[in-house]
Amino acid sequence: MRRLRTPRRAVAAMFILNGALLGIWASRIPAISEFHALSPNLLGLLLLCLAAGAIISFPLAGRMVDRFGAAPVTRIIALAYCAALVALGLAPSLALLAVALFLFGMAHGSMDVAMNVWAAEVEKAAGRPIMASFHAMFSLGAGVAAACGYIAIRTGLSVPAHFALASLPLGAITLAIASGAWASARSAASGGSLFAFPRGALVFVGLIAFAAAMGEGAVADWGAVYLYRSLGITEALATLGYSTFSVAIFVMRMLGDRVIRRFGADKTARASGVAAFLGVLCVASAMGITQALLGFALMGLGYAVLFPLAFSRAAADPNMTPGRAIASVATLGYGGLLLGPPVIGFLAEMTSLRLALLVLAALALLITAFATHLRKPDA
Repeated sequence: MRRLRTPRRAVAAMFILNGALLGIWASRIPAISEFHALSPNLLGLLLLCLAAGAIISFPLAGRMVDRFGAAPVTRIIALAYCAALVALGLAPSLALLAVALFLFGMAHGSMDVAMNVWAAEVEKAAGRPIMASFHAMFSLGAGVAAACGYIAIRTGLSVPAHFALASLPLGAITLAIASGAWASARSAASGGSLFAFPRGALVFVGLIAFAAAMGEGAVADWGAVYLYRSLGITEALATLGYSTFSVAIFVMRMLGDRVIRRFGADKTARASGVAAFLGVLCVASAMGITQALLGFALMGLGYAVLFPLAFSRAAADPNMTPGRAIASVATLGYGGLLLGPPVIGFLAEMTSLRLALLVLAALALLITAFATHLRKPDA
């Protein structure tokens, strides 16, 4: 175990845990929905509780990280995150489920901020880009956990038992790996408003995160619907759209650090925007599944490293502390994740789903235009 307690492995373990707990929850949404007899509209409202908890937690986590250090705050929140998942499975009523979802969202969002600040510290100590590989671990954790959810369902494991048996041992192993010594930076600065908003170049960094998150949210919620309704393929084949997109994101994040080292943050982001733009056009103009899947793959490659680049740049900002900077960028990014699906739906209602997807192409061009702001000040 001592050999595993390196700073890089500690942060990687936290990213895996964060993604895994989210994947475990996602795999049992249908079961929870059935247990509480949730209509689609009511389920949507409850999911907003999760999102609201995450957004409210960002500035709070930023303040905690700046004051107490990213590493200890991440460890504490990881414990709360595991407990929140167990509480989700035990919620006996609709009201308590809403409260549990809000707390689960707070734990997820605050851990997101804290672990990214810790990752930025480890990246700075390493002296080379490694943020993308951490985000790949998040994707890996979410994907493996969702697959294990399938096994839990097939074996008849109840939701409370599944959440407890999965999260508690996983949390204990993660904290054991992440228990090595790490001196996180602390800041005594506590002035200013609680809800920090990006300033200067971080405004453009936040807009890049917003554009990337809006694309990811749109593909997650509308990808299968587009393939099923617009291309007329079967419901089973329609699931390949998001699967292809997710695999492309994971592969690119695994390769992303080497690409960033070779070409730099701004050139990588500019190429990412171009890939996302071409991917959207490919999907929107597709007449068959092959072209559509190629488009989803290009979109995945395009969006994959934008969040890691945005968080790395935010942590290096000379005008804000790392906690507040990452929290401000995360707020804009999650705003895109929340706005993407309803905006696409509204535009599709007015025109068509094909035309509605073109808003993502416009945002991809915005990424290429603002890419230079991802270059760190000391670069």
